[in-house]
Amino acid sequence: MSSTTTAELRSARTPFEFKSAAPLLFIEREQARNIEELLEALRTCPDGSIFQHTFRTLEEHHFIKEGFSNDFAQWAYTDLREVGLGERLTGLDIREFTSIAKLRERLIQIVEEFREATPSAKDSVSKTPFYFCSSKITVLPTQRSATNLVEFIEGLKQVSLHSIHYHFIEARLRRELETNDFSIWLRRDLGMEKAAKQLNQIDIYTSTLEGVRRKIVQTLQNAA
Repeated sequence: MSSTTTAELRSARTPFEFKSAAPLLFIEREQARNIEELLEALRTCPDGSIFQHTFRTLEEHHFIKEGFSNDFAQWAYTDLREVGLGERLTGLDIREFTSIAKLRERLIQIVEEFREATPSAKDSVSKTPFYFCSSKITVLPTQRSATNLVEFIEGLKQVSLHSIHYHFIEARLRRELETNDFSIWLRRDLGMEKAAKQLNQIDIYTSTLEGVRRKIVQTLQNAA
């Protein structure tokens, strides 16, 4: 038996249980029609709202490769009609952040700096408010699990994109942006430290979710 085959069939300490999730969107109390209200809402909204309008945007627009990288940018550009603010918010790379608190601070900083640099922006009012939202997640079983790398890769190929999003994107809120469910299992239960790190480096913004799936599978196939 080759070393590659041995690695692929090495039994995990515990199986990986693939799950999916159905989000229930609800509106928080915060809303904004202008820059001052946006700033206040960014300061007071729950962490789930920050996550909703940045990371969860990927699932809602998973088929789009180009466009706004977060909901705040889209609203500033198209509804508030402050193109400069929209562009600055679009330039925000959430991969740089390892906590929701730091991501929130950066969003506030971008808006504050734009407000100071563009005094006329204080007079801009959107006819369409920005409603801060969050999601309650109902976790659903998929009846698919993996006890080794071969089964794990096959599971990744077969599960829905909702499952990929739940374990690879949604998990980052639960893990405080530090990692994802796949990497944790690979490191903890299969001892694949290098592969776990490589998955965390996959760019979730330059690919669709289907593209993210392919990159995960390719990374693991190369690591076997």
